[in-house]
Amino acid sequence: MQQKTSIFTPVLVVGCIIILVSFGIRSTFGVFQIPIAQEFGWLRSEFSMAIAIQNLAWGIGQPIFGAMAEKLGDRRAIVLGAITYAAGLVLSSMAVRPEAHQLYEILVGFGIAGTGLGVILAVVGRASTDENRSMSLAIVTVAGSVGQIFGPPLAEWMLSFTSWQNTFLVFAAAVLTTLLLLPLMRAPAVNKAQLEESMGKILMRAFRDPSYTLIFLGFFSCGYQLGFITAHFPALITEACAAIDPSSMLASVGVSTTSALGAVAISVIGLANIVGTLTAGWAGKRFQKKYLLAGIYTGRTVASIVFILLPITPLSVVIFSAAMGSMWLATVPLTSGLVAHLYGLRFMGTLYGIVFFSHQLGSFLGVWLGGRMYDLYGDYTAVWWIGIAVGAFSAIVHLPIREIRTDHVAA
Repeated sequence: MQQKTSIFTPVLVVGCIIILVSFGIRSTFGVFQIPIAQEFGWLRSEFSMAIAIQNLAWGIGQPIFGAMAEKLGDRRAIVLGAITYAAGLVLSSMAVRPEAHQLYEILVGFGIAGTGLGVILAVVGRASTDENRSMSLAIVTVAGSVGQIFGPPLAEWMLSFTSWQNTFLVFAAAVLTTLLLLPLMRAPAVNKAQLEESMGKILMRAFRDPSYTLIFLGFFSCGYQLGFITAHFPALITEACAAIDPSSMLASVGVSTTSALGAVAISVIGLANIVGTLTAGWAGKRFQKKYLLAGIYTGRTVASIVFILLPITPLSVVIFSAAMGSMWLATVPLTSGLVAHLYGLRFMGTLYGIVFFSHQLGSFLGVWLGGRMYDLYGDYTAVWWIGIAVGAFSAIVHLPIREIRTDHVAA
């Protein structure tokens, strides 16, 4: 009788901790929108551009760090990513011009790439058994949501007694602390057949496959929606609910200020995402991933339409955050699992990193358009409807994907 392998390996646990810290800090940047803009008298688009550049740099860095991990070793890539991440935060804490923030966010974006899902998912995927892989990828993704639950409220709390500059420095120290756990992260070597397959050959196979192109295109809207909401939702909520009596807000959702409501909304998204992502991991082993992805994007589209058409209240914010959160990162284990299913594990980090670049192009556009269109029109309505349209597009483009292993991978 074959002994069942435990899903909670040291690689999985360490990977979860790194993702928790990395994503927890990344999710806080929307909280700094108003404090930084008010301190320097900047337009909303100035710091929005810095966050947008961060997302774009993350997307560009993801396949680079994925390839680095596969060629030079996972731990070396993570170390370089953590150092780059911390350096970007430290330099940002000293920036007093928008151009400086925008420059230093390139380092932060590359740092997130080196300590983020692209590298960690590939390591965990190789360290997992076929039986546990789908759920392992989901658990790592959920760790990012746990960071999102605690990150924004932590930043909001720290801003109540210290400056945003000191908060950035504390975050930089937290990133570097995760490196103490790296000796425990040892993924098994790939097999001989996988080693004989060159990266160039795998990439050419994927680039010629229409299904890979559809996965690439479909991930764009996920980035647009997540980037826009993470960067601008706290500010949108703060302003949309500004006229509401604080006492009624306290009675309805348990907060006393609109800025606190914005931070709580991001946390609710992260909390609901734990359930949604674990469910996606469970379902990804039992149903075709392309249909699950199409369903998630359809659900996001419907939730966004309902939210924007109804009056925005503290209660509607919490309900929308819970609904969107249940579908927030549920796309990640399904998309990364689909890439691994179609093309194997050897170069999963690089192949998923390229797909993730589309995600970050969407994030860049969502964050930048959010700030730009706010400055032009004074609200976020137009950019919200663009997000609805691209979500519907993603729901459609996943349907023609051929979810069939290539002969090489099946062998």
